Amino acid sequence: MAAVTPAKSVLHSSRPNPHPSRFSASPSTLINARTTQLGLRPRFLHQAKPTKCVEGFAYGLGRNRGARTERLQRKPWVVTCTAEGIERGMMIGRRERGGEAKQLVRVPERFKVVALVACVMCLCNADRVVMSVAVVPLAAQKGWSSSFLGVVQSSFLWGYIFSSVIGGALVDRYGGKRVMAWGVAMWSLATLLTPWAANHSTTSLLAVRAFFGLAEGVALPSMSTLLSRWFPTHERASAVGISMAGFHLGNVTGLLLTPVMLSSMGISGPFILFSSLGLLWLTIWTYTVTNDPRESDFISKSELRLIQAGKSDSPVSNDKFPPLRLLLSKLPTWSIIFANITNNWGYFVLLSWMPVYFKTVFNVNLKQAAWFSAVPWGTMAISSCIAGTTSDSLIKAGYSLTIVRKIMQSIGFIGPGVSLLCLNYANTPTAAAVLLTAALSLSSFSQAGFLLNIQDIAPESAGFLHGISNSAGTFAAIASTIGTGYFVQWLGSFQAFLTVTAALYFMTTIFWNLFATGERVF
Repeated sequence: MAAVTPAKSVLHSSRPNPHPSRFSASPSTLINARTTQLGLRPRFLHQAKPTKCVEGFAYGLGRNRGARTERLQRKPWVVTCTAEGIERGMMIGRRERGGEAKQLVRVPERFKVVALVACVMCLCNADRVVMSVAVVPLAAQKGWSSSFLGVVQSSFLWGYIFSSVIGGALVDRYGGKRVMAWGVAMWSLATLLTPWAANHSTTSLLAVRAFFGLAEGVALPSMSTLLSRWFPTHERASAVGISMAGFHLGNVTGLLLTPVMLSSMGISGPFILFSSLGLLWLTIWTYTVTNDPRESDFISKSELRLIQAGKSDSPVSNDKFPPLRLLLSKLPTWSIIFANITNNWGYFVLLSWMPVYFKTVFNVNLKQAAWFSAVPWGTMAISSCIAGTTSDSLIKAGYSLTIVRKIMQSIGFIGPGVSLLCLNYANTPTAAAVLLTAALSLSSFSQAGFLLNIQDIAPESAGFLHGISNSAGTFAAIASTIGTGYFVQWLGSFQAFLTVTAALYFMTTIFWNLFATGERVF
């Protein structure tokens, strides 16, 4: 404990003060001061006469240094100064009214950033789900066959495959804020134009859906790069977990709101709603978020120091695309690519073919079951947050990034693999439903594995590397969705294909634990 200084100090000597405080309406008496890590922490007392006051009133030491007190002369002000943080955004003030104290807390800027990212990821996935629900009345209205219905559903992936790589490279060069903004603007426009395109011609509809996929391909690389700039290493997994929780909740949002809008406003209703939400989000995003916290006008000095102290490097934007040959020459890169392929393979097998599996094996129409619309996505959102919190806790406890990434990814692959093997022995629809939900939930731990590892090994080329691995994963999603049908038709059951998928999970886990690293490679 620091020693207490005498009441008489140089701050209140007999000499007049040439620079009186503008915050205090009456003289204050310094009774003690204790030393802290950063220096002295003076404490001031009020006058004996009771007054209404605000304690802890302070502005930032950043851009706006001037004390803005001229407009507040109606009430006397008393300031409590602390050396630890008098910057804007980190102070906790208290206004006393009738003896009751009201705490005023300023939310850190990085929390606002992750909240906006979670909202846009929710919107990103909800916009996809809108079409999967609205395509049913569209198909009935237009007389589309089942085969053409599959073409319409897959048209989203035509543009999504190519934009991942290009979008990732643009993120590395221009930053996540700008690329995400353009992506949201374009996919909101495509969402708005979808009903018009469907009424115009099938060619127009396919072109608009491909354009929609092209715009949405930049979302994940932008999210990953932006959060790596705004969060220290020991908080990054939680930030990604919250953002991906928003992504999974987008399914619930789309599945719940789209039928209501279709029944009340017609086919155009949900498309107008979600495109409007996208433009509203874009307005807020443009004026409140920056590519880097150092560029923000609102962040406090202490929060900026916290972010910078929690990083092992300070990546900068590139003026040219990183060399592809160099990225593909290292085994840690292939660990990420194979992990993305396996993750998408299993994920889309579960989502695309489990309704058919339940109908074939248990004679249950899973699409009409309430739990299929909400429970898997809700549990995935929860497990995403749990995975992020667990990962950050391990890092804070002193475990290396390499060990933490391997643990999280192993859970994200071994868990679904074991669940799929057990699914072969499920005798009731309820048991199978629980195993399906467990497989999807545990797969969320991959977000604290390979998804974060991209920033670990290539902070300056993370967007480009993310695009490469995401494109490979998209090809795997297409191959698994199409291949499952032929595989089941050839063998006559789902059991063999579920076993193959589980084996793929286990083999990729072994490869990951052998060659993945949390150290910087590029």
